[in-house]
Amino acid sequence: MSADDERALVQGIEGHLLLAAAREEGRTAAARLAARLGWLTDTQRDDLERQFETEYLALARTSWRRTAERAEELRLAYESRYRALRLRLAAWCVLGCALVAATGLLALVAA
Repeated sequence: MSADDERALVQGIEGHLLLAAAREEGRTAAARLAARLGWLTDTQRDDLERQFETEYLALARTSWRRTAERAEELRLAYESRYRALRLRLAAWCVLGCALVAATGLLALVAA
């Protein structure tokens, strides 16, 4: 198994665990909400819990998607900035080397 395959497997497991945790959070929140509405019948309570869990998961997915999109935006911005800084540093290094070489040549000519 290659490193990319292992990384994909770990990401898949992480995604599954994240989804399972979100489902459990949704169920728990739905049960708390339904418990406060004592006048609901069992059928209504089950329907409310099911709908609440579905909405909770949809909101979680939307939040995860927005987070991933923002992370990608930031990654691109930081990569662009890093590239610009690296180019600037390389330019300064070339300029410094040119100055040292010119100083050396002037010293040789003057001698």
